[in-house]
Amino acid sequence: MLRSFLRNEEGQGMVEYVLIIGLIALVVVAALTTVGTKLDSKYAEINKNVIK
Repeated sequence: MLRSFLRNEEGQGMVEYVLIIGLIALVVVAALTTVGTKLDSKYAEINKNVIK
């Protein structure tokens, strides 16, 4: 029973896809956070110059 359990690889592909999608999602969130912070500071600078 243990040997057949260790040889069973039916769900392996699905787990790999889930891990890859999770990693891509993490990278996208990090990139959007960085870009969002830069855009926020740029809009604040534009707003400050318009008010002058």
